[in-house]
Amino acid sequence: MEHLERCAWFLRGTLVRVAVRRYMPWALVASMLAGSLLKELSPLPESYLSNKRNVFNVYFVKLAWAWTFCLLLPFIALTNYHLTGKAGLVLRRLSTLLVGTAIWYVCTALFSNIEHYTGSCYQSPALEGVRKEHRSKQQCHREGGFWHGFDISGHSFLLTFCALIIVEEMAVLHAVKTDRGHALHAAITALVVALGLLTLIWVWMFLCTAVYFHDMSQKVFGTLFGLLGWYGTYGYWYLKSFSPGLPPQCSSLTLKQDSYKK
Repeated sequence: MEHLERCAWFLRGTLVRVAVRRYMPWALVASMLAGSLLKELSPLPESYLSNKRNVFNVYFVKLAWAWTFCLLLPFIALTNYHLTGKAGLVLRRLSTLLVGTAIWYVCTALFSNIEHYTGSCYQSPALEGVRKEHRSKQQCHREGGFWHGFDISGHSFLLTFCALIIVEEMAVLHAVKTDRGHALHAAITALVVALGLLTLIWVWMFLCTAVYFHDMSQKVFGTLFGLLGWYGTYGYWYLKSFSPGLPPQCSSLTLKQDSYKK
């Protein structure tokens, strides 16, 4: 338990800083552009992480929203109820996860449709021999073809979106004080460690996506959609009274408004 406490203390002290929330979006954009340029100008040698079947991609990134949802659900419920004691407010704040789910669903469906309507079926990965008889990606793959369209990076979108949401919700820890011997303290400590490590995985895999996968334009659009999903909610809508609201904390609205004005 002592090691868990130390890990939680480090992650808590790092991820809840206002500076992290303010500069993380810019850091993600900069790393995406730098990684994309590296991929174009001086590609890195193949590695375990460049294989789409690596364990992080298969069991974490492909389920990124599920992991984020399942860990944020108890975290928001416990911390928000601890601070407010109001079940109605907790349910209102938990609706942020429904909003996030809607954004994830709409964006991934949009990306899929864009790839479909801009794509064609080819006989080989070298884009030779158009197979006009196959007009959908699924049919093309079933017949052994290779579909090529404008494939907006779902990884760039989702990893940006998830990492920023976790950091936003962890801001509540500024106000959370619990007794070390209390069961609530142990539960929140475990969730802080899990969410902190998950954020590190999301950022690391975002960097791997930047240097190994997709064209730059596809990653630019994916990252922009992630940023729009985050800013449109936490940076604009959640500041309004008719919204799920921001995590409860002292002067949260003032700090938030000042953060986005700078």
